[in-house]
Amino acid sequence: MELERLLRSQGFGSRPDCRALVRQGLVSIGGEVCEDPYLDVAPDGFEFVVDGVSWRYREKAYLVLHKPAGYECSHQPRHHPSIYDLLPRPLLTRDVQSVGRLDEDTTGLLLFSDDGQFIHTYTSPKKHVPKVYVVTTKHPVDEQQIAALLAGVQLHDEPAPVAAMACKQTAECALELTVTEGKYHLVKRMIAAVSNRVEALHRNAVGGLVLPSDLLVGQWRYLEADQMAALATR
Repeated sequence: MELERLLRSQGFGSRPDCRALVRQGLVSIGGEVCEDPYLDVAPDGFEFVVDGVSWRYREKAYLVLHKPAGYECSHQPRHHPSIYDLLPRPLLTRDVQSVGRLDEDTTGLLLFSDDGQFIHTYTSPKKHVPKVYVVTTKHPVDEQQIAALLAGVQLHDEPAPVAAMACKQTAECALELTVTEGKYHLVKRMIAAVSNRVEALHRNAVGGLVLPSDLLVGQWRYLEADQMAALATR
């Protein structure tokens, strides 16, 4: 693949834009500045540097972000900054999208991709992908509330009760709740349905992928093969 075409596929602009990057001496390969935009390169595993930042060719982008509070999952936020402000421009140019949404005040694991099938798999209610939340409640949690969440609670405008896949108390006012649906404000509505209230909400896992402990709030990274495999584990 020609270098300028590869750069374009990775979100560095149009082919003329990518050609200009090379001719301006902003692209390096193996520690050496490359001046030939038509250089033939093998994409698989190809590593390069653009304007001092290291990249690796990826046919599709799969990312995990540690979402902070105070960010909206929208390209056109209304009241708070957009989570897309936390990603570098090449990823936005190649049109990565959040895989589902988290509320503005919810923190934790948020996936992104430019792979439409991947996004569908992890957002479709028919796929029943488990999502684990750490919930801080206003009032103490009791056994009756946990039993009701596991049995299923009736939510407004829902035809049938919604049940948690798993639920366990972790502190007097905290629990770990696993759900397999992606309904609007689902966890908050479920907690309200058992006469309690969510004070803080953090998503810790999707599928078998747990938010990496070393991924700081506001940081993102690519998902590698082992994490993709973990994600697919239900």
